[in-house]
Amino acid sequence: MNTRSVNDMSKQTGVGLIEILITLFILAVGLLGVAALQFTGSFANKDAISRTQAEMVAAQVAERLRAAARPATVGDGMVVHNDYFNSDSYNFSRLSCAGSSHPYRCYCLSRPAGIPNCEGNACTEQQMAAYDGWALSCSAVQTNPQTKVNIRCDDNNTADVYRCSAGSRIEVLLTWPVTSSGNQNYTLNSRCNPIEGDSNACVFKDITL
Repeated sequence: MNTRSVNDMSKQTGVGLIEILITLFILAVGLLGVAALQFTGSFANKDAISRTQAEMVAAQVAERLRAAARPATVGDGMVVHNDYFNSDSYNFSRLSCAGSSHPYRCYCLSRPAGIPNCEGNACTEQQMAAYDGWALSCSAVQTNPQTKVNIRCDDNNTADVYRCSAGSRIEVLLTWPVTSSGNQNYTLNSRCNPIEGDSNACVFKDITL
């Protein structure tokens, strides 16, 4: 009896180790799945935050344009200063900063010297356009530093002095770069990517004054 028991025990050697290895393998596969899910979720969360902020900024753009509008001297309707449709008015194009790589910390924590102070002070239309362009750009990069503001006009009368004549359609476009990764695939909108090779998500709003 004693000899048989010893032989039986010797046949069981290593079974516990194999079970542990199988358990560790199953656990590792499960942890990899959880990690992949979190990785994909982080991309989705980033895009959702960028899109929510862009929606808010697009609404702010429309409000500021309507606040700056005045009756046109040519045509029947409202117009704003031409500088509102100058690309240099947005995305800190005329400003420089060596203090930080993040545009919000670099340009927005305090008003740059080149931006007029229009908070509670009288400003010309041109100064107001520069101030609004800076303020809207700051709002755009607050959560995603790669977000860009673009305001374009489908001018219905190129013969007058206005870059956006009364009754013209104004396109407000906010874009940020995206990449497809893992299970996160983006369907790119041609309106967000007018140049071949671009890979942007966007929020756009069409308005008339």
